[in-house]
Amino acid sequence: MENQNVDEMYMRRCLQLAACGRGHVSPNPMVGAVVVCDGRIIGEGYHRQFGGPHAEVNAIASVRNPELLSRSTLYVSLEPCSHYGKTPPCSLLIIEKKIPRVVVGCLDPFPKVSGRGVALLRDAGIEVVTGVLDEECRALNAAFMTAHEQQRPYVVLKWAQSSDGFIDSCRTPEEPPCRFSDEQTSLLVHRLRAESDAILVGSRTLRLDNPSLTLRLWPGRRSPLRVVLGAHVDFPQSSPLLTDGLPTEIFTSRPIPLPASAGAVRCTLLDFSRPVIPQLLESLYGEGVTSLLVEGGAATLQSFIDASCWDEAYIETAPFALHEGVKAPALSEAVCRTSTAYGNRRLQHYFRRACLS
Repeated sequence: MENQNVDEMYMRRCLQLAACGRGHVSPNPMVGAVVVCDGRIIGEGYHRQFGGPHAEVNAIASVRNPELLSRSTLYVSLEPCSHYGKTPPCSLLIIEKKIPRVVVGCLDPFPKVSGRGVALLRDAGIEVVTGVLDEECRALNAAFMTAHEQQRPYVVLKWAQSSDGFIDSCRTPEEPPCRFSDEQTSLLVHRLRAESDAILVGSRTLRLDNPSLTLRLWPGRRSPLRVVLGAHVDFPQSSPLLTDGLPTEIFTSRPIPLPASAGAVRCTLLDFSRPVIPQLLESLYGEGVTSLLVEGGAATLQSFIDASCWDEAYIETAPFALHEGVKAPALSEAVCRTSTAYGNRRLQHYFRRACLS
């Protein structure tokens, strides 16, 4: 029991380190690693950037006296890789450094790794302990786990609504949208964007709001893929999605003419006579998208809910009523985890019940 408590203590440090990579490593997972010798941390690291050294490499490199590695324990929140990708296998480095004991948080669901990294270490005579804080380690990388276990992106829904449950007023494209968010909650939206591989809106939201879907309020991160979904998509002439050079993908029913300035825009055709959300998610997964933020509008959000193709939802409620307009989506299979006040606005965070079982 004492060893278990010690292992959990150091694994929690791995999780703290791993979270430092949030928004920088996708589609790779966030991973943290700690090297312990004689009850003292002598090295630690995390996966900092997609394509860069993995957590184990950074942790081992931080050890000032490499001779201590041969009597140390390496803690890592995710199974060490066993294949050549953008970097060499971490399992081989661990074997090379003669680290005698490795404690793993959870196994890697990626087919090229799953179980093979642990087997490689054990075949080399290394003691390997698995499943330490397994649930917490999996939860940290929910998007990565979902993508490789269900072959679809992890889907997060986000909308803001009035106190009486309307997501928008009845308006024309010439009228400005209702502003439900303030400066603080707008920052939260941009943080969610920064942590996502792709952002999606429906064709009605595109027409009415003419959004840019960028990280204006959360700089320093790569811009997610912008996605527009609709059987018939008409871009506003001034749409920044056509002109700003950032990647955009349109999922629609028929080819649409694009101006020469839309060099970063591509069109993918879906069969709208069949359920469209599974087709969309299958296509995005095939492009390497592991997380998708759906921002609107109401019909688009409801289509994900009705298809049971969502994992989390953030609902912001403003302190005023509209009395009429476009009704907000109705969540089903939902469990509210947190309800937080930001000034006079409230943000509720839901999980789909099936994701918690």
